[in-house]
Amino acid sequence: MSSGNNIESEFLKLNSKNEWSAIFQKIRSESAKNSSPCTEALKPQNKNLNRYRDVSPYDHSRIVLGRGTTDYINANLIKIDKANRQYILTQGPLVNTVSHFWLMVWEQQSKAVLMLNKLVEKKQEKCYQYWPSKVGTEYVMMMEDVGLTLQYIEHQDHSYYLQRVLRLTDIKTKNSREILQFHYTTWPDFGVPSSPTAFLEFLRKVRDAGVLEPTVGPAVVHCSAGIGRSGTFCLVDSCLVLIEKFGLNSVDVKEILYEMRSYRMGLIQTPEQLRFSYQAIIEGAKQLLDPNSSPQENHISPVENEAGDAVASDSDDDGPPPPPPPRMDSLKKQNGTPIDRPLPNIPKSVSLNEFTYEGDSDEYIPSGPLPVVPADEEEEDEDRTSDDDLDELLSPYSETSNVSESISSAELRHRKRMEQREKLEAQVRDMKRRQQANEQWTQLKRSLYKPLFIAGTLVLGGGLVAYLYFKD
Repeated sequence: MSSGNNIESEFLKLNSKNEWSAIFQKIRSESAKNSSPCTEALKPQNKNLNRYRDVSPYDHSRIVLGRGTTDYINANLIKIDKANRQYILTQGPLVNTVSHFWLMVWEQQSKAVLMLNKLVEKKQEKCYQYWPSKVGTEYVMMMEDVGLTLQYIEHQDHSYYLQRVLRLTDIKTKNSREILQFHYTTWPDFGVPSSPTAFLEFLRKVRDAGVLEPTVGPAVVHCSAGIGRSGTFCLVDSCLVLIEKFGLNSVDVKEILYEMRSYRMGLIQTPEQLRFSYQAIIEGAKQLLDPNSSPQENHISPVENEAGDAVASDSDDDGPPPPPPPRMDSLKKQNGTPIDRPLPNIPKSVSLNEFTYEGDSDEYIPSGPLPVVPADEEEEDEDRTSDDDLDELLSPYSETSNVSESISSAELRHRKRMEQREKLEAQVRDMKRRQQANEQWTQLKRSLYKPLFIAGTLVLGGGLVAYLYFKD
């Protein structure tokens, strides 16, 4: 293990130079030079037990089954001795390997299964459903070829992952063992989770269940091929264990990945998964160094993917929503003093021009709220009484010396509004009357047209019968 290696500095350097593809290709090339034989996977009787032709288990680390019709399963035991961690990485079970899968769980004394994929992705089956469809004793799965039964006990929904409890029983000895299944449902194939925070919360739940401890059998980790998403999970977990034991600057992520790839081929499938692993390790390390801080506070800066698009940080997906912006159009100032501003104009959409009826056509008059003139508010702009109108109304009193006592300007404005209101109401009544007349006329035309149509049909029909009669 190299010393003086700062993971965050390495991440920033790789990201600034956009070298993720280059470093990923280098890891693939170096791993290919040190690959191991896969003779068992290539045997004719085992070929139909592999989900993908190019993903095979190394002979030296493959899981060997102890009973049943075959000892072969596409699975490898991964050991990270410095972290005191062991994982079984395997493919998503096929319909003909479900019993082999559960036999492996039973014989390896695994306490948990970590499922990182959905059953169907992009309209393709990525994994056969290897547990009963429903909870209850009437849905027990029988696997007589390996002498096991499986019962679905309960499940919990945690939004982006599910936790199931399954009971595995040996038919011969009647011994039973409860198996926890953690099913991550939002991790896309060949992709990464939406945020490091959600992924780290999932990892924390798995750790808290005690299923990764050396005191129990190795957890079974699978996706579809058992190399991409599965490799990402194990790399992040192992590196965080090492950081907790030896410090942040003592862990070389690439070195750990090389070590893992010596047990199973192809772990970490894309440059994006490699970059996400760095992100999750850095974020998880910050949480380890400051356990009292919330995950949303310890997030790294957003990075860009290979297309130049920004990849949202964890705070974008899991943090609380931002506070609303300050109200710029509030009716009160900050000190509580009302703001003196005029009321808005009446919208044009409710003006009389929209409801004008012209001619005797059958054009439909639009429905909707009728215009209403406020009774207690002054109208704006063109509806407000102008100074010229006011002078005209005051002209009869211009020769008297006490105009203010005879009539006030407020009364004149009120009289003007009442006249406008009466005029508007009269126009609305006239509009309703004409609309009603149109509807009655339309109904009358339809009632007159229908008998004519029926009579015409009868005449045409009679003519056709007569024509056919004489034609024969």
